[in-house]
Amino acid sequence: MKTFVQLLRIALWAAAAVLACVSASASAQVWPSKPIRVIVPFPAGGTSDILTRMVGHKMTEAWGQQVIADNKPGANGNIGVEALTRSAPDGYTMCLMDVGNLSISPSMYAKLPFDILRDLTPISMVSYSPHLVTLHSSVAANNIGELIALAKKNPGKLNFPVGLGSAVHLAGLALEQRTGAKWTYVPTKGGAQSILAVTTGESDMVFMGMLQALPHVKAGRIRLIALSSEKRDPNLPDTPTIAETPGLEGFVTGSYQGLLGPAKMAPDLVMKINQELRRILGLSDFKEKLASQGTQPMSMSPQEMGKWLVSEKDRWAAVIKTSGFQIE
Repeated sequence: MKTFVQLLRIALWAAAAVLACVSASASAQVWPSKPIRVIVPFPAGGTSDILTRMVGHKMTEAWGQQVIADNKPGANGNIGVEALTRSAPDGYTMCLMDVGNLSISPSMYAKLPFDILRDLTPISMVSYSPHLVTLHSSVAANNIGELIALAKKNPGKLNFPVGLGSAVHLAGLALEQRTGAKWTYVPTKGGAQSILAVTTGESDMVFMGMLQALPHVKAGRIRLIALSSEKRDPNLPDTPTIAETPGLEGFVTGSYQGLLGPAKMAPDLVMKINQELRRILGLSDFKEKLASQGTQPMSMSPQEMGKWLVSEKDRWAAVIKTSGFQIE
């Protein structure tokens, strides 16, 4: 009798598992049947916010359901990501953000309310744009070499506004470690506030994603001296890269934007969203719009994105350990 009951339980469990798989597959086929929320864990006007609205517009056209940007800034993106981890894995809540920031958080924060590998589902990368190194007009430097020399001569005198623990902050720390330069980091609530601080002369310099910073450069509000990409940008052929400076070969940072879901999303649903995002990134008008702002499409499979996150996590852990900087 006991054996019969055990066999019955196993049979029921197996049947439930099959029904769950069938249900998940059917769910992916009819999805979406209601509006989709994309969490942007940064203030409005930043790179992630701009991209979410661009991508969301195309997804809305394709799926016939509204894709809504939901700004949840705070704790360098971690508040929005935590909200994502508490969401149902049904595809109706996702997050588009600078995943470079996400790869930094495990080493930067003493306590993190989620695990980036266990509690999230990578869906796809979206784009890459280099950091622009920009200055207020009063700063007496015309290139990276002169900026580093100025910072060494006046350690801590140059103000660098950042969201502490952000990809921009880590880019600044990495450059300090490579050169021996020192500047003072001024905490801000996001990229828009950081750029405003430099345009008004409240601060001296800032690294920022091109999508967000380039309009201010073109308007003459901040002065561009370098890019953090591997190669020069075709739209800015006269602007050198940091890596062109002797001693800084291979220095590459930037804004890496990616789309994530909560853990345990059905694989077929993840692939459906991934494929739609790849389609959008391949559209000529979308690519042209990104290119005009110095941003490159960067699609990946979910598996490739997961490996990228692990690699970046290890990379920035070394920089953070050397800096001794940590957020409680």
